[in-house]
Amino acid sequence: MDVEQEKRLAATAGAELVKDGMRVGLGTGSTVAYLLPELARLGPDAVYVATSPSTEELARTLGLNVEAFDTLARLDLAIDGADQISADGWLVKGGGGAHTREKIVAACADHFIVIGDSTKLVEHLHGPVPVELLSFGLNATLRHIDPTVLRGVTLSPDGGLIGDYQGEVSDVAALARWFEATPGVVGHGLFAPDLVSQVLVGRGNSVQRTTGEKQ
Repeated sequence: MDVEQEKRLAATAGAELVKDGMRVGLGTGSTVAYLLPELARLGPDAVYVATSPSTEELARTLGLNVEAFDTLARLDLAIDGADQISADGWLVKGGGGAHTREKIVAACADHFIVIGDSTKLVEHLHGPVPVELLSFGLNATLRHIDPTVLRGVTLSPDGGLIGDYQGEVSDVAALARWFEATPGVVGHGLFAPDLVSQVLVGRGNSVQRTTGEKQ
């Protein structure tokens, strides 16, 4: 298995979905790093929104037209990677710490495309699950969502603290609701199936395409 080749294949398939006139959200991570040069090569006349400073910097360097998200109310398309893609359509995201922004972008896009390599496919999600936390009352929040471990000094693009929940992930929907009901948790890396339009996974020398719930 050539994981990097699989990432390239998935990224290329994702880039080919971008057409002239589209407003497109760009995620963060190692697979998106292959997506951006491919978009620059194909050259669609599109407007892009970046979910992290690293994505924005690379996109601008490659000549992509990046605008601030506050200038747009909706997106036609969003493309991003994932850390885990389960058989029932749930995702774990947030290895790069930008999952709160990535979820906002995915939710406001008409179509959310997930790209990745075959190592990201799992039967069931497992920990760790990234969470973004407020610094105010941090110890109280960590006590409530124990076991969660902070990632040193890593901050989200908006200055939130990033931690990783290390506990059980047997009931994904219930865990997502628990995070959302906990004061101090800004966002979590569990992405529900109804956010996803299509999953493009590189497998060997081809791309596996799976249709999601969001159409």
